[in-house]
Amino acid sequence: MTFQTIPSALALALFASAAAPQMARAQQAPASPIVVTGRGLPETPATPAYDTVEIERNLIASSASGRIEDVLSSVAGFTQFRRSDSRSSNPSAQGVTLRALGGNASSRALVLLDGVPVANPFFGYIPFSALSPERLATVRVTRGGGAGAFGSGAVSGTIELETGGPDTLGPVRGNLLVDQRGETQSSLTLAPRLGQGFAVASVAWDRGKGFWTTPADQRVPASARARYDSLSGALRAVAPLDSLTELQASVLLYDDDRQLRFAGAESSSSGQQASLRLVGRGDWAFDVLGYVQAQDFSNVVISSSSFRKVLDQVKTPSSGYGGKIELRPPVGSRHVLRLGADLRIAEGQLYEEPFSAATGARTAIRRAGGRNSDIGFYLEDDWTIGDLVLTAGARADRWRVADGFYREADAAGVVTIDDSFAERSGWEGNFRGGALWRASEAVALRAAAYTGFRQPTLNELYRPFVVFPVTTLANAELKNERLEGYEIGMELTPREGLSFSVTAFDNRLKDAIANVTLSPTLRQRQNVDAIHARGLEFGTSAQLGSIAFDGSLAWTDSEVEASGVSANLDGRRPAQVPKLMASGTLAWTPRAGWRVAGTLRHVGAQFEDDQETDVLPAATTLDGFVQVPIATGLSFILRGENLLDERIVTRNQSGSIDLGTPRTVWAGLRVGLR
Repeated sequence: MTFQTIPSALALALFASAAAPQMARAQQAPASPIVVTGRGLPETPATPAYDTVEIERNLIASSASGRIEDVLSSVAGFTQFRRSDSRSSNPSAQGVTLRALGGNASSRALVLLDGVPVANPFFGYIPFSALSPERLATVRVTRGGGAGAFGSGAVSGTIELETGGPDTLGPVRGNLLVDQRGETQSSLTLAPRLGQGFAVASVAWDRGKGFWTTPADQRVPASARARYDSLSGALRAVAPLDSLTELQASVLLYDDDRQLRFAGAESSSSGQQASLRLVGRGDWAFDVLGYVQAQDFSNVVISSSSFRKVLDQVKTPSSGYGGKIELRPPVGSRHVLRLGADLRIAEGQLYEEPFSAATGARTAIRRAGGRNSDIGFYLEDDWTIGDLVLTAGARADRWRVADGFYREADAAGVVTIDDSFAERSGWEGNFRGGALWRASEAVALRAAAYTGFRQPTLNELYRPFVVFPVTTLANAELKNERLEGYEIGMELTPREGLSFSVTAFDNRLKDAIANVTLSPTLRQRQNVDAIHARGLEFGTSAQLGSIAFDGSLAWTDSEVEASGVSANLDGRRPAQVPKLMASGTLAWTPRAGWRVAGTLRHVGAQFEDDQETDVLPAATTLDGFVQVPIATGLSFILRGENLLDERIVTRNQSGSIDLGTPRTVWAGLRVGLR
């Protein structure tokens, strides 16, 4: 990554930070108390008009695996391209999607950490191992298209992760656990108050020899466990500039190494991210954010027949930078108006070397890469009329695909392919609107409609890849994906501590990017006409004394609409998309500091590929969590993953299978000082 050019969004954020406190001082009362939250601006009145699920701290901190993707799986409809978690999957397969709009490994959901997009700039995958649940206060998942800040990537929804502070984390928090295979999981978080502000410093380290992803009857001498070693650190500081304005600065670093299926099949990912945010809560409220990130990825592919190295993806350095400015002018007590602009730039290159499976000799040298950018302008207004809230918003995005290239040389360095791809750009306009009617204290009705779009990632445009023996080709001519959708829903709250929700939705993703099969060993990324998903989403939450239950279920009917060269996909279900997903957690908290919980999850059958030839069978798993205080600030922790030892098939290519997490039991200690 180079820093020769200061990102315009970051520069704009710094410029605004110099002027914004003056706006706040002009409107503050002389004796106003200083309250530092570490958060962005509050949600607007119409937020519940969309299908939104919030995961509270107690659920975040008590997942059986201690990993964020496990926490997110409690929201039915959340899917990754593969069923594997971030200990036993290839990082480039960690794309996330909601509402059965999957089909490839790029994220169709926008994931934000304290307002900053965290997806890898080149691939679009989410670096889950960098996002420790121990640091988080809340998680909010909004299903459906978005039109607010950074909404250009939110075609299936938005996942917002919010770092905690001293009030939610306590001044000192730590975990040290070990499982029956001798693997360890450790973390330490410090959240001291510093004057009128605070800081959060956190480190997490997970490592282990891993489990066998290859079934016993398919193992060969070259087979290996899914070894993993991931380390991440985060530092965040929040300070008031005056009684209405606060400055938030964050840094995130991570390094992740894994081995998959065969000895020598190593993959690694690493990254650094920094952001600066200025939030003002006066009459002219504002949120100014700038960020910069650098990430890298490498991967070695081992032949499943000769067990030699056939591809070395030596490095894939990428950088992303951007920012946003949002202003909420005073327009009366019945309106909340948001005016904003945001910028996202992603650039990166790959360097890889293929090798002969027969001789082990290098056969070629490949380089590819490019630059994507998007600048968006948005406005949204929420209008409260008694028990009715109306909302409408619009975005205009100027997108650009530039500097794309693919070069290949033979083993001697003689260039054999040298392609440069034409620059493309254009405008996209998108809208969303909704209504929320609180018919009574117990009943709320909502409806929403929206559009959205997503640019192809640099990976989809320029990088071919191999999951031996299948090669998937890139496609520099891919078009933007465009979403049209609507939904209706109802929230029932018959009594305090008891709620039910149901949502019916219809989403159509036009020009959806899919890995289209050309032959048994060759695929290519192509735009199909659409992926059309219709379904029902249910949620329930109950708190009855010391007993709590949280449940979620999603049923979707998703199919591909295709013509032309991909006509044989028409009417088929997208790859890697189940029809039914459900999750339920029952917890008992007999007294302060205690917690006993069990989580039952079901994922329906899904197809490995677009031809519906190989099936990943349905899987039902049971997880457990127990916390027992043994001294002041010290608790014993017992966790269990897949306690019934369900066979979870994560890959099935003509009978060649990978498996997910087997029964795993963790035990250890948790320190939590208040």
